[in-house]
Amino acid sequence: MPVDDAPTGDGLILHGRWVLEGFRSDGSPLLHEDAGVLVAGDEVVAVAPFAELSARRPRARVIGDADAFVIPGLVNAHHHVGLTPLQLGSPDHPLELWFASRIALRDVDLRLDTLFSAFEMIAAGVTTVQHLHSRAPGTPDRILAAASQVVGAYREVGMRASYSMALRDQNRLVYEDDAAFTARVPEALRPALRDYFARFTLPLAEQVQLLDAIRALPAGDTRLAVQVAPANLHWLSDAALEAAADLSARHGLPMHMHLLETPYQKEYARRRTGGSAVEYLHRLGLTGPRLTLGHGVWMTEADIDVCAQTGTRICHNCSSNLRLKSGVAPVNRFLAAGIPVALGMDEAGINDDRDMLQEMRLALRLHREPGIGAPHPTPAQILRMATEHGAGTTPFGNAIGRLSPGCFADAVVFDGRRVIWPWQSPDIPPVDVLVQRAKTESVKTVLVAGEVVYADGVFTRVDRDAVLAEIAARLARPLTPEEEARRVFARDVFPHVRAFYDGWLDEPPGA
Repeated sequence: MPVDDAPTGDGLILHGRWVLEGFRSDGSPLLHEDAGVLVAGDEVVAVAPFAELSARRPRARVIGDADAFVIPGLVNAHHHVGLTPLQLGSPDHPLELWFASRIALRDVDLRLDTLFSAFEMIAAGVTTVQHLHSRAPGTPDRILAAASQVVGAYREVGMRASYSMALRDQNRLVYEDDAAFTARVPEALRPALRDYFARFTLPLAEQVQLLDAIRALPAGDTRLAVQVAPANLHWLSDAALEAAADLSARHGLPMHMHLLETPYQKEYARRRTGGSAVEYLHRLGLTGPRLTLGHGVWMTEADIDVCAQTGTRICHNCSSNLRLKSGVAPVNRFLAAGIPVALGMDEAGINDDRDMLQEMRLALRLHREPGIGAPHPTPAQILRMATEHGAGTTPFGNAIGRLSPGCFADAVVFDGRRVIWPWQSPDIPPVDVLVQRAKTESVKTVLVAGEVVYADGVFTRVDRDAVLAEIAARLARPLTPEEEARRVFARDVFPHVRAFYDGWLDEPPGA
């Protein structure tokens, strides 16, 4: 939209020495020097030289200055909870054991829990989060109430969020039928195990019906959306996989599915399907641009080809893969194949927080394969993963992840002086500098839909200190009887979960 055709009113101008509008089709950054982003209402209406915009809009509010970096808001494309499992008592076990350890976690109010991680994300420049809610027990009413609390917290803090409740109908603790696993444990433990399974069991038909109620939660709020989350191959029957594909097609919703996170999941797929998990999803009609696969650590070259040919997306969860001993995803192969790769922090990053700036650097460094000519991601590719490609995994699509006219005005303004202090050679490209040197303390202002939600270390809508104090006070209380019972149950069932996987990876192919 030409500047003169912008909507009436003074509006808002984001001023930067460097403004990253987005990325060109070849992946190169679309950078503007000494530029401004004109915002009217909740969207971008122009990107032009700052002098030109300020002359046409002399009374516009200006955020930033001639030293600032302005970029599209970052997207955390894979997220689950607020207080981390480590904070609540579960160490970083290998994933399959971690499921058992997490049974002992404390109960945390979902509003407070959601706000906790939202604070961390926004302070690191994340404006959009893909919230994959995977552990709500109880009846449909209780599950809907839990979803409402989470969505309401994002609305309260002003963050953009895509919410989903995981679709899951089998194998709720190990990669085996619940009843079969129950028969493996000592008789004395079986009643508690049955009770645990019952808390998380809801007929597939009721889960599908529940989506309609959850879809109504955004209630016209353009910052909130809902998607479909088929949990993982081992957690889903064929009927559930087909239901997910149907829900996605009928409602035009994207899907986000964990897949091939560990070698045990790869082996499970072989035993169940006789081959590849990705190929199985492809045969069932789930692959395509609406599907994002979370993790994908144990994909084969053939799996990568299927994703590339169908336009299936991948979300790379670098910290999580390292923390839970899942492995290192073949990100360079994904990028070489032209697969849109997003970036997610899963439960928490390498420092047990949600610092997306740090997550980008970790992904940048981890995938620098040895050898002078060996592949490695560039800073621009990493930033594109955290913006445009993350956006593509959400229902918001290309309305976010860029600062082009017509996009939502979700943006981060960095204090350029703090990014480069005390010195930075001008020979290094600006995007390379930003990705490798920007820290959370250099995040000056964060805007979502044209609204400032964070500025100079302060959240504009919610009192962070009051929320953190309330969390501390609640968790300082003694364990409830229910929490204590779960703690004992987790301790008792853990060795049986571990024993279940003994020898799993030792079977010869074809066994």
